[in-house]
Amino acid sequence: MDLRNIAIIAHVDHGKTTLVDELLKQSGAFRENQSVAERAMDSNDLERERGITILAKATSVEWHGTRINIVDTPGHADFGGEVERILSMVDGVVLLVDAAEGPMPQTKFVTSKALALGLRPIVVLNKVDKPDAEPDRALDEVFDLFSSLDANEDQLDFPHLYASGRSGWCDPELDGPRQDLAALFNLIVNHVPTPRQLKHANDDFSMLATTLGADPFIGRTLTGRVESGTLKVGATVQALSRVGQKIEQFRVSKIQAFRGLGMQEIDAAVAGDIVTLAGMSKATVADTICALAVEDPLPAQPIDPPTITVTFGINDSPLAGRDGKKVQSRVIRDRLMKEAETNVAIRVTDTPGGEAFEVAGRGELQMGVLIENMRREGFELSVSRPQVLFREEDGQRMEPIEEVTIDVDDEYSGAVIEKVTGPRKGEMVDMRQNGGKTRIIAHVPSRGLIGYHGEFLTDTRGTGVLNRVFYTWAPYKGAIPGRRAGVLISMEAGDAVAYALWNLEERGRMFIGPQEKVYQGMIIGEHSRDNDLEVNPLKGKKLTNVRASGSDDAVRLTPHVQFSLEEAIAYIDDDELVEVTPNVIRLRKRYLDPHERKRQARAAG
Repeated sequence: MDLRNIAIIAHVDHGKTTLVDELLKQSGAFRENQSVAERAMDSNDLERERGITILAKATSVEWHGTRINIVDTPGHADFGGEVERILSMVDGVVLLVDAAEGPMPQTKFVTSKALALGLRPIVVLNKVDKPDAEPDRALDEVFDLFSSLDANEDQLDFPHLYASGRSGWCDPELDGPRQDLAALFNLIVNHVPTPRQLKHANDDFSMLATTLGADPFIGRTLTGRVESGTLKVGATVQALSRVGQKIEQFRVSKIQAFRGLGMQEIDAAVAGDIVTLAGMSKATVADTICALAVEDPLPAQPIDPPTITVTFGINDSPLAGRDGKKVQSRVIRDRLMKEAETNVAIRVTDTPGGEAFEVAGRGELQMGVLIENMRREGFELSVSRPQVLFREEDGQRMEPIEEVTIDVDDEYSGAVIEKVTGPRKGEMVDMRQNGGKTRIIAHVPSRGLIGYHGEFLTDTRGTGVLNRVFYTWAPYKGAIPGRRAGVLISMEAGDAVAYALWNLEERGRMFIGPQEKVYQGMIIGEHSRDNDLEVNPLKGKKLTNVRASGSDDAVRLTPHVQFSLEEAIAYIDDDELVEVTPNVIRLRKRYLDPHERKRQARAAG
C-alpha cells in the first residue's frame, strides 16, 4: 500500500484537532452511527477542559488506496519537547493558519523546526468563513514568516488551500464549491513525498524511538518511524543510546500500528510506517531500536534545555492528609521520576533534605499541567514559586529571554508597554496597529514574565492575548521587582468567621470565604499596603443583651478572590508556598511560626 506521513502544525486554537476529526470522518474512519467525542484527538481530561493539545498523538486514514499517517502536535512552546521529535518522523507538514489572526508565535516556533528539517509545508488558511477573516493578508504574512525563517526556494513555493475545519470543506479557490476535504487529501498524496525509508526496505531493521508510553497490559511502549528493514513479532533486537552504547537486548512482544482512532496489532512493521513496539524495559526516547547487526545509532534531535525550576515538597501544613491519599515523599518522588521518564522536557533532581524535589521544565503551563494531573491522582504537595535557571558562559551569567507577542485593544497598549519595558526589563522589537488592535512584540527575560499573566488580564480587562516562546540566552539584566503588595496572614487556627472577614475587608482583598478552615501562617488575603500583616479571621462579634436597631444587620461580604493553580503559583513570593490537595488550593508562608519567620528573614537579610 502507498504511504504518506504528515504532521499537522498550528498555533493554539487555530482548529488543528477539529480538522483532524473531519479528515477521519470523511475518510470513513468512523462508522456513520459511531458516537465520537467532539475533538476526538484530545483524549485526556485536561486537554478537553482547557481546549489545548498537550500530547502529540497519531492517527491514520485511507484515501483511495493510500494510507496517510497523521500526527497531531501540541501548539504550546511549553510542550516543544514533543514537537521537535514528532517532526523527525514525518515527510511533510500541513501548516494551519487562522485566516483572521494570521501566523502567531507558536506557529513560528513549530514552523522553524519543520523548515530546519527540510520539510515542504502545505499551508491551509482555516476559518475563512469568520466575519473578520482576511485570508489574503494571512497568506502574505505566512510568506513573510517563511522568508524570515530562511526557507529555501522549494519551501517558499508552497501550495495553499482555503478551509473551514468546523464545516468540513477545503478548496484551492476562496469561492470554490465548499463541499468536502477531497482537495486536501489529494494535495497531501501528490505533494508529500513517499517515505525515503522505502528504499531501505531490504536493509537491517532500525527505528528511532520518538515517544514513550506505558500500557497497563503490555508495559512500556515506544513509538517511532521504521527507518529501514522489516520487523516481525518475536524477533530479538537491541536498543542503542545516542552515542552508540548498547542499553539492552529484548524480544519484541507486540507491534501495533495506528488505524483510524484505534491501535491495531500487526504481524510485521515495514520501512516508512509509524509503529509502536512493546517488550523493552529500559530503552527510552531518542534511542535507536535496531537489529543485532547494526552498530551505529540514528541521529536524534537535541532537546531544548529547561528554563524554569519549581520545588515540589510534601504537604506539611496542619491540614495535611485530610484530602489526598498520596502524601509521602517517596510516593511523590516515584511519580515525578515516572513523569521524567515519559516527558523528555522535564528533569527531576533530589534536594539535600530528601523531602523536596526540584523539577525543571519549559514553562509555567507545563508545570501547571503536571501538578494538576498529580492532584487529580490523589496527591498532596507543597509547591514553590518558579525560579528561572541561569547558566554561565565565558564567566558571564546568562538568563533565558522570551519573545512575547501581545495583541490588545489600542486603549490598553500604553499600560502594557509600560509594564513590559519598565520594571520587567523587556525590549520592544515591533509594534503594529490594525483595525483597533495593536500587536506588540518584545524580548523579555523569563523572570519578568513569571506571575505577569494575571496582571496582564487585569490591565486589558480580560481582552488581551499574550503568547511567549523561548528566544535566546542573554547576559543577566539586573534585579526585577516582585509582587508589590503584602499579604494578610492568619494568626489563629479554626474556621473563618464572616464577621471577622467583614471587618478585615478594609485591610485588603480576601482569598477565603466564611467557614473555610485556616491555620497559623496561612495567607488569607492581600494587604492594601506593601507589608505583611498578621490578622485574626476567627474573631466573632461580642454579644450583649441590649438589642439596637441597625447593629444586627446581616454581614455582606465582597466575593473573595479564587486562584486557579497557575495563578496561585505565579502569585506567591519566594518565602511562600502553594498547598495543593485534590480539593483545595491554599497559599501559606514557608515558615508557619511567626518567630521562625522573623529569624529566617533576619538570616536572609
